[in-house]
Amino acid sequence: MKTNFHTHTVFCDGKNTAEEMVLAAIQKGFERLGFSAHSMYPYASDWHLENKQHAAYTEEIHRLQKKYAGQIEIFLGFEADYIPGICSPRFENFSAFKPNFLIGSVHLIYNPRKTFAVDSNPPELADGIRDIYGGDVQKATGAYFSLQKEMLARGDFTILGHADLIRKFNGKLNLFSEDEEWYKKELQSLAEAIAKAGVITEINTGAISRGYMTSPYPSAYLLSLLHEKKVPVMINSDAHTTEGLDCAFDLAAELAKKAGYTEKAVLSSDGIQFVAL
Repeated sequence: MKTNFHTHTVFCDGKNTAEEMVLAAIQKGFERLGFSAHSMYPYASDWHLENKQHAAYTEEIHRLQKKYAGQIEIFLGFEADYIPGICSPRFENFSAFKPNFLIGSVHLIYNPRKTFAVDSNPPELADGIRDIYGGDVQKATGAYFSLQKEMLARGDFTILGHADLIRKFNGKLNLFSEDEEWYKKELQSLAEAIAKAGVITEINTGAISRGYMTSPYPSAYLLSLLHEKKVPVMINSDAHTTEGLDCAFDLAAELAKKAGYTEKAVLSSDGIQFVAL
């Protein structure tokens, strides 16, 4: 079954309209497609869905659900950011829009003096680590994973987005080795928090389609930890263009199988179901 539940459009930072994404998904043989506009509702930024646009986005996805019924099953969702004291991925916060699912994600390391994105560009990440943590990569990485664990404990969402996003620019900046013991301990602690939260973790190929990485999130090591703890996984492309809708799905499935998985989670009208990889 070909599915994707992490899809962005021109409503936030995507390059194509929602209808263009639907048509491309049908052409590529998708059976199900979930839209997940970036949201920090009721707040916004230049790459999040504007507050006043949430209703228009919801209406458009509902229109497409009806128009293409019988050709593809479409789901309404949001990729909701976690920023302490500002926004959180909780269904109650999105009750006015009745989403089918929520992706909980941490893109920003929040600090009262400076908040910076870990995935925007290498200079922003490097500057944030220097200015807030005095260049201490281990402290900055620990802060990122602490936010992930806070979100998992306090949130109410369906899917954990790109669990180790902090890796995105590691190849370019050489911030740390993923074989270092302190980093492995961070992943072990994160895997425990994910299992306790009972959410699906996505295998996200978005950084591959945009040329930043050659492997998906999460890393093979984290994926193996998740399998040990019986955490379900889902393959998503985090697509921002029609071309990226099914990027590296074969690789994602291969890595899941190597970790021991035999099935993936997908969303259905009746909730979550599992299908063979």
